Amino acid sequence: SKWVEGAAGWAAAAMAAGRSLSRAERKAAARAEFLRQEEQRERRRQVARILCKAAAERSPDEASLLAGSPEIVRDLERLRKKREGLRRRLEEVCDEPEELKKKVSKLSLAVRSAKHLIIYTGAGISTAASIPDYRGPNGVWTMLQKGRSIRATDLSEAEPTLTHMSIACLHKHGLVHHVVSQNCDGLHLRSGLPREALSELHGNMYIEVCTSCSPNREYVRVFDVTEHTALHRHQTGRMCHKCGAQLRDTIVHFGEKGILQQPLNWEAAIEAASKADVILCLGSSLKVTMERTSVVAFLFAQGPCLWAPIFPL
Repeated sequence: SKWVEGAAGWAAAAMAAGRSLSRAERKAAARAEFLRQEEQRERRRQVARILCKAAAERSPDEASLLAGSPEIVRDLERLRKKREGLRRRLEEVCDEPEELKKKVSKLSLAVRSAKHLIIYTGAGISTAASIPDYRGPNGVWTMLQKGRSIRATDLSEAEPTLTHMSIACLHKHGLVHHVVSQNCDGLHLRSGLPREALSELHGNMYIEVCTSCSPNREYVRVFDVTEHTALHRHQTGRMCHKCGAQLRDTIVHFGEKGILQQPLNWEAAIEAASKADVILCLGSSLKVTMERTSVVAFLFAQGPCLWAPIFPL
């Protein structure tokens, strides 16, 4: 350590004096820097091993090492808390039957008492239809972070889940006024939910439009129209039967701003947000939309929640 400090010191002094270093001096300085970094890595490894022990099990020398390395301890503690937070986010929490009954009763009362209830849905409500979500235990981002492959899924074979059908039923009976969805799987429409009661903020993979026609002409398909489309490349390869122009998909990718009136229906989503006194969030961490729009932030500012997310938004 003393040699390392000495080599680094005279190298810095030579450079400060304006004298260029010889080849031997440059090699010595590089070696000193390498050894310094290696000492830091070894010290970090030692501190990490000590932190894994209970405080009562640490020797006086180990306690002294921790006291002399406050920055390393703070950094390792920060990383530990971050990993713990990520682990908690991946856990699926299942309430006990009695606790679940209590929560269902509270939710039922909130739904019946609401004057203008809207529902916000994400990928989690479609996992029962064999469509993977993003941040769940088997989600797309989760699997990619683990270095695992993602299995292909034929979304055209997916059918509305019990959640989709329940939402449509609640709307039919006047208990739900509007549904705002991040999903592009089209299952809300297939459940019977009316178009005017739905805002599909990220588009619908079964709808392509002609933007040359006025108003835009929609084509609702039974197949996925996005097979040949991608970020900033939305033409589907099919033509409008009326004007002959290229059709485009309705998907809003990461990094894009949706410009189509339908099926995004942003105006209805904003109007619903301004009137809502209760919002029910299902199957979404809300991370994407909280970053991209003030609609959900506005909703959360309206009043207390029955259950808050277990991690900061």
